[in-house]
Amino acid sequence: MDRVGVLLLNLGGPEQLEDVRPFLFNLFSDPEIIRLPVPWLQRPLAWFISQVRSGKSKKNYEQIGGGSPLRRITEAQGKALERRLAEIGHNAKIYVGMRYWHPFIEEVMNHIKQDGIEHLVIFPLYPQFSISTSGSSFRVLEKMWQADSDLARINYTLIPSWYDHPDYLKAMADLITQELDKHENSCHTHIFFSAHGVPKSYVDKAGDPYQVEIEACTHLIMKTLNRPNDFTLAYQSRVGPVEWLRPYTEDSLKELGKKGVKDLLVVPVSFVSEHIETLQEIDIEYREVAKRAGIENFYRVPALNTHPIFIDSLAQLVTKSLQESPYTFDKVIRPKENRIICSQEYWRRSITTTIEVWNTRLAIIGFIALLFELISGHGLLHLAGLL
Repeated sequence: MDRVGVLLLNLGGPEQLEDVRPFLFNLFSDPEIIRLPVPWLQRPLAWFISQVRSGKSKKNYEQIGGGSPLRRITEAQGKALERRLAEIGHNAKIYVGMRYWHPFIEEVMNHIKQDGIEHLVIFPLYPQFSISTSGSSFRVLEKMWQADSDLARINYTLIPSWYDHPDYLKAMADLITQELDKHENSCHTHIFFSAHGVPKSYVDKAGDPYQVEIEACTHLIMKTLNRPNDFTLAYQSRVGPVEWLRPYTEDSLKELGKKGVKDLLVVPVSFVSEHIETLQEIDIEYREVAKRAGIENFYRVPALNTHPIFIDSLAQLVTKSLQESPYTFDKVIRPKENRIICSQEYWRRSITTTIEVWNTRLAIIGFIALLFELISGHGLLHLAGLL
C-alpha cells in the first residue's frame, strides 16, 4: 500500500505580538492579496503596509490574548482527522501547512518528502474556493512540484472546495441549532452569515467562484437547518479603497438595526477555526456596531474547530479523493461547472502594452503618495481609516 499523507492548508497567523509585522509582510507580498501591474513594487508595498498596519494589528491581537490560536486549532483538527481516518480503515499521516506563517508550506513539504509519502491529498481548510486562499496555496505548491524532482514523484490530488458536503452542512446547522435553543422565542432571531470578503474584481474579471459558492453554501445551510428564521449574508474584512463584495457586514448590521431587529445570531460562514476575524473583528468590533445600531442581543455561533460531524466530513472528503480521478494543478476546476480558474493568465492577457505603461506610471505615483502619507500623516488612506 502507498504511504498516504494529507496536507491541511490554512492561512496562518502570528502566535505572538512580535510576529505581527513579519506576518503582515508575508500576507501583502502575495500578489493574490494585492494585485499590482508591476511585480517589483510588490515587496516594497508589502513592507510599507506592514510597517503602517502593525501597530493597529498588534492592538487587535492583544484583545484576543496576544496571538492567533489558528495553528493550535488547525493542528488539533489534524489530529482528530488522523484518528477518524484510522477508525474507518485509512492509515494516513496528517500535515499542517500555512501560507503566511509557521509552519510554512515549504517547510512541511520537506517533511513530507523525508517521510516517504507516495500519495498526498492536498486539502485547503477553506470550504469555498477563492483565488486568494486555496488558489494562492495551489500556485505555491505547483511551482514546488515543477522545480523539485523528488516532489514530482509523489502522486497527489487537490480538493478544490467542499462547501456543499452534507456533513459539513450538518455540522454548521448543528452549531446554529445549539445557539438558537439557548434562547426563548428563537424563531424571531435573525441569522446573520458573515463571510470573508474579496475584491469585486476577482469575481467580475478573474472568474473567482467564491461569491457563487458562498451564496450557495448559505442557502444550503439554511435548508439543512430547516428553521423559519430570516437570514442575511454579508462580507467582512475588506482592506483598501477598492470595492469588495457587498453588502459589507457593518452596513448590513446598521440596516438591520433600522429595521428593528433586536436579536441577532452571527454565523462565521467562511471560517472553520477561531482566529482574529471571529474573536476580535466579529466579537468585539461588529458587536459594538450592532449595539450602536439598536440590536440588543448579539450572539455568535462558534467556529467548527473539532466538531465531530465536521471532522467526519473531512474524513469522508479524504476518502473520496483517494478513490476518484485526481484534481491536478494545471486544472483547478470549479466544482460542478467544469470551468478552469486561471486568474494569472487573465490578468496577463487583459493588460495591453499601452495600459502597462500607464499602470507602471500610476503605480510609481501611488507608491510615492503612500510614502508621503507615512511621513506627513495626511492623505486619502488616513481619511479612509486605513492608516
